[in-house]
Amino acid sequence: MPYSNPQALVSTEWVAEHMSAPDVHIVDCTYYLPNDGRKGSEEYAKQHLEGAVFFDIDDVKDPDNPLPHMVPQAEVFSSKVRKLGLGDGTRIICYDHNGGGMAAARVWWMFRLFGHEDVAVMDGGLPKWLAENRPVTDEVPQPQERHFTPRENHFLLRSIDQVRADLDSGRETIVDVRAAGRFAGTSPEPREGMRSGHMPGALSLPYGDLMNPEKNCVMRSAEEIQTLVDKSGIDLKHPLVTSCGSGVTACYAALALYLIGKEDVAVYDGSWSEWGMRDDTPVVT
Repeated sequence: MPYSNPQALVSTEWVAEHMSAPDVHIVDCTYYLPNDGRKGSEEYAKQHLEGAVFFDIDDVKDPDNPLPHMVPQAEVFSSKVRKLGLGDGTRIICYDHNGGGMAAARVWWMFRLFGHEDVAVMDGGLPKWLAENRPVTDEVPQPQERHFTPRENHFLLRSIDQVRADLDSGRETIVDVRAAGRFAGTSPEPREGMRSGHMPGALSLPYGDLMNPEKNCVMRSAEEIQTLVDKSGIDLKHPLVTSCGSGVTACYAALALYLIGKEDVAVYDGSWSEWGMRDDTPVVT
């Protein structure tokens, strides 16, 4: 069973063969949680793929929203990515230092949200690249600014009010991709002040299960993803909205579902950083 949309995921071999092509642009999207004690920008400065620019999801965000790395307005996104040399007519390849394409998938989703479909994630990220003894550099490129035309696809994004409506109507299924313990409320949240548990009616599909830890955290096969989806009780014929801690790993699940043919998965951008911090949102364990 092959992927239905294999173009969204490229191998390290493909990147090594095509990274020098003029229309291919490599993007390092490394991001760490606040309690990890590491910064993506610092890891990028130490080593990255040759020619890769750094996409900081904590910089390309809505400056007026107090929640972490929320989607910016179209003009803000366009301005930021243009300065990175990312624009119309480019094939954008995203990777990160986390192996499974956590933030890389977020950037993949953001480009699709703003109408750029020629974007993919490098499977396995930098860990797989290094395990194969492929070259890296600490030289920072100076990209030439390029025009980017945003065409926002609002269907891929959900707000808290839309999620509230979904819970009332059942029109869309909420897929919570946090770890099983966080979903059940038995493990603490990494951000202080958040309630534990999940939204009523949400289904659990831990994003970590979608990776193969024995193979540098590459994406699981289409058959394996489908098995996990079936085990979680997810109906792919029903509209789906993914949610996580802060809108990052929800995008990795959206990528996995996209690979097996579910192309219209939306992401709840605020996710648990918003829902779990409020006292007017229902939570169950």
